[in-house]
Amino acid sequence: MIKNIAVLTSGNDCPGMNACIRSVVRTAVHNKLHIWGVHNGYRGLLADEIEELNTRSVGDMIQRGGTFLGTARSGEFFEEEGRKQGYENLVKHGIEGLIVIGGSGSIKGAASMSKEFGMPVIGIPGTIENDVWGTDYTIGSDTAANTVVDAINKLRDTASAHRRIVLIEVMGKTSGWLAMTAGIAGGAEYVLVPETKFNIEQICEEIRADYAAGKRYSLLVVADGAASATELGKQIQEKTEIDTRVTVLGHIQRGGSPTVQDRINASLLGEKAVLAMAEGKKDIVVGFDTGVVVEIPIDEATNNKKTLDTEFIRLAKVLA
Repeated sequence: MIKNIAVLTSGNDCPGMNACIRSVVRTAVHNKLHIWGVHNGYRGLLADEIEELNTRSVGDMIQRGGTFLGTARSGEFFEEEGRKQGYENLVKHGIEGLIVIGGSGSIKGAASMSKEFGMPVIGIPGTIENDVWGTDYTIGSDTAANTVVDAINKLRDTASAHRRIVLIEVMGKTSGWLAMTAGIAGGAEYVLVPETKFNIEQICEEIRADYAAGKRYSLLVVADGAASATELGKQIQEKTEIDTRVTVLGHIQRGGSPTVQDRINASLLGEKAVLAMAEGKKDIVVGFDTGVVVEIPIDEATNNKKTLDTEFIRLAKVLA
């Protein structure tokens, strides 16, 4: 039975990571396991920035955004020699299993180390873009969507006052989940995502017709993987001759105190990961399927691309 496990956060930070780490640590302690924290992601793993944690280590954390362990990208870990160094550092501390909280790329790196050196790994999906295959939910996605909706609400007020077109650029290089979810919830007229093509001429024509009929404003939510909102805004103003403004939300989407949903779900996933590892399970990702915690083979979660729900796309068109 595994007695020593480690946890790290990797890739981009997101609200709820601290809640998840807290759950991992306290579940481990409750089950009389030793729990170690790896600081600064895979970079810290290679630099042996590893310390044992206890219940007090994660006090006053559940409400905090970001990750107190820190996170960083490491090109070295993508090489076998780097993964070997990471593995040896874990073994040096007597660590027998690793829990990784992050996106598909972060979990895939740990999966490679598991295959090469036999270190049991369990992934917990943490990304605001909700783009990990096999799970309905990823840590941080709910808080980020609420952050975007709050921005949409505020921008609608000023757009209406000035009869402007406003474009809001949100994160989503390959996945439009965040843009689509926030766009529908925020009542945007258009949501542009990487998964679907759009016709700028048609959009401008429709906006002109709406303004001619008395509409006071138009809101467009743009995933940064679909287009540059800045460049798109210039085109729309030129084609419609209507005052157009652009807001790029940027890293504000990654911060803030996590919502209740992110705190509870992150806690559930953290507990499930520890219990699964204690039972001798490995090479899985714990996620949600229609509200139930499930175990997904790590290769399936990291080698498949999650597609945007077509119902979202249909609904956005109906409600525009």
